Amino acid sequence: MECLSEQEEKTMIKLIVEGENQRIVGAQMVGEHAADIIQTLAVAIRQGVTKQELNGTICIHPTIAEEVLTLE
Repeated sequence: MECLSEQEEKTMIKLIVEGENQRIVGAQMVGEHAADIIQTLAVAIRQGVTKQELNGTICIHPTIAEEVLTLE
């Protein structure tokens, strides 16, 4: 996957989804700003957001946070 942000530090991101509707039930991240991004994802998880709904949001470019929207 091509990185959209201009970060040089390696980052690993994982979303855990369930069912056909792909409701997000978990997330893991290692890298710059991980705590802030995971905190935001925690709110989405508590609200029952699906991967499709997350993909429909607007992201800030160039940031590592936008990489979450490119995960398949």
